[in-house]
Amino acid sequence: MTTAIARIALVGDRSPHVKSHTRIPVLLDALASRDGLVLDAYWIPTADAAAEAAAGTLARFDAVWVLPGSPYASEAGALAAIRVAREEGIPFLGTCGGFQHTLLEYARTVCGLADAAHAENDPGADDLLIAPLACSLVGHQGPVRAEPGSLAESSLGAERSMEHYHCNYGPAPRHLPALAAHGLRLSGHDEDGQVRIVELPGHPFFLATLFQPELHGDGTQPHPIVRALAAAAVAHAAAAAPVSAVAE
Repeated sequence: MTTAIARIALVGDRSPHVKSHTRIPVLLDALASRDGLVLDAYWIPTADAAAEAAAGTLARFDAVWVLPGSPYASEAGALAAIRVAREEGIPFLGTCGGFQHTLLEYARTVCGLADAAHAENDPGADDLLIAPLACSLVGHQGPVRAEPGSLAESSLGAERSMEHYHCNYGPAPRHLPALAAHGLRLSGHDEDGQVRIVELPGHPFFLATLFQPELHGDGTQPHPIVRALAAAAVAHAAAAAPVSAVAE
């Protein structure tokens, strides 16, 4: 048998000035050469993502990764990509800005919090779900603890890990109970108990992190969460492919 090639949508406004974006080719090469996980990657700007979602194009991918780089050109596009992955059972990862917008999409669409807002996009909003952090996490590194039995723990391969951040915004505590009550698992926290990983039980693979796993090392040994996404994408591709397409 040969390993299926998985198509992954990289949703974000690609820039040579965003370090996580420049890491992607290195990560893809390493996943293929070290782990035998071959991803055929397509960049989709957030300005195009809503139309791609409406046309059904995003639903045909084997994984969706909403990358850092906010403020995005289109908040609506980022949210549409997240919603498609969530509703269609497509393996999903959101990192940094992707994490923030994952919470925003869930709050608005699932929890009915229509006015929930992101301070970076709408600083004057009355109902901020994503707010400025009391202490910036730009350039910060710190421990994260995953909840036992969670997707976060199985993806990390450990209960605790050291992670890299590059962000100024995070979830405000007031709406977190509503997110949890509506099914989103708050599955990873920092040493102060602040939420740093969320996941969706019952979904094949749906994970979002405030930290940036793409900044792990030099990229030649992909972070366990990146490998877990790639493995889920390849499994999705294999399940969708005719037997003749993956058999020698």
